[in-house]
Amino acid sequence: MTTTPQTPVDMRLTAIRFAAQDTNLYEFRLPDGAALPPVEPGAHIDIHLPNGMMRQYSLVTADGDPTAYVVGIKRDRTSRGGSIFIHDNLRVGQMLKIGGPRNNFPLKEDAAHTVLIAGGIGVTPIWCMAQRLQKLGRPYELHYACRDRSEAAFMEEMQRLTQAKLHFDAEAGSFLDLRPIVANAPAGSHFYCCGPLPMLEGYEAATKALPPEQVHVEYFTAREEAATEGGYVVELRRSGQEFAIPEGRTILQVLREGGVDVPYSCEEGVCGACETAVVSGQPDHRDNILTESERKASKTMMICCSGSKSPRLVLDL
Repeated sequence: MTTTPQTPVDMRLTAIRFAAQDTNLYEFRLPDGAALPPVEPGAHIDIHLPNGMMRQYSLVTADGDPTAYVVGIKRDRTSRGGSIFIHDNLRVGQMLKIGGPRNNFPLKEDAAHTVLIAGGIGVTPIWCMAQRLQKLGRPYELHYACRDRSEAAFMEEMQRLTQAKLHFDAEAGSFLDLRPIVANAPAGSHFYCCGPLPMLEGYEAATKALPPEQVHVEYFTAREEAATEGGYVVELRRSGQEFAIPEGRTILQVLREGGVDVPYSCEEGVCGACETAVVSGQPDHRDNILTESERKASKTMMICCSGSKSPRLVLDL
């Protein structure tokens, strides 16, 4: 489950630091230097960009400076515009609106053993978790895979940890095999993975026999196409409004076109900003956030990508 989004606030970009090839660390602070709401490992913030885009980035530390939020951003060659704009246009001193923090990827800090797996820029929430577990003295292991050493962020810090194992595809001649990592972990371990889609697919295959509550994953991109089949009615319980959802449109698109002000961000079901309570009806879940048990309960849904399997869907709006 996600946490309730906080109203975006004006923050100043106070530092840009090199982290790895094509990856920088961006530091944000309130103009008056005041302390920020505390965060837990796995949390992310929303960055509202001057070009109208809004993007989510994971915080790289939860125990650092209480007056700063720091995120790691890789200049993605296949970017939809967010990371490229940030790398090419943002400068120290600029003011931006920052939303959150929200956490769809929380860490179970009292687990008997924790296995952290990261690929590429997916290391940002995983590194945050590693730092917390290290501070708490909890047993864990960290596996970090990149195509090349030049692309590995936080490598020097990780090399000082005996729990960290680094894998570079260019040197090994193959991708990181997750099956032995999972098979050799102590019974009852909790697993966390964030990285590119092929890694996440391999991770889910390697952990499919484990209890779902021990397997945690965060996606940056959608696994499924948004539900745009249409052919149902959405009723807003609080306002009494009704909207017919046509083929080719999502619930979020229709509501916004109808003048309904609802929070949203990624429009892919990966950030949780549009999570909405369901009063009645059967949602067609297409998000990457809700667990299987949460999907079955259908108490909430992500209206940016999910649809309805019933003729009528009543939402708490």
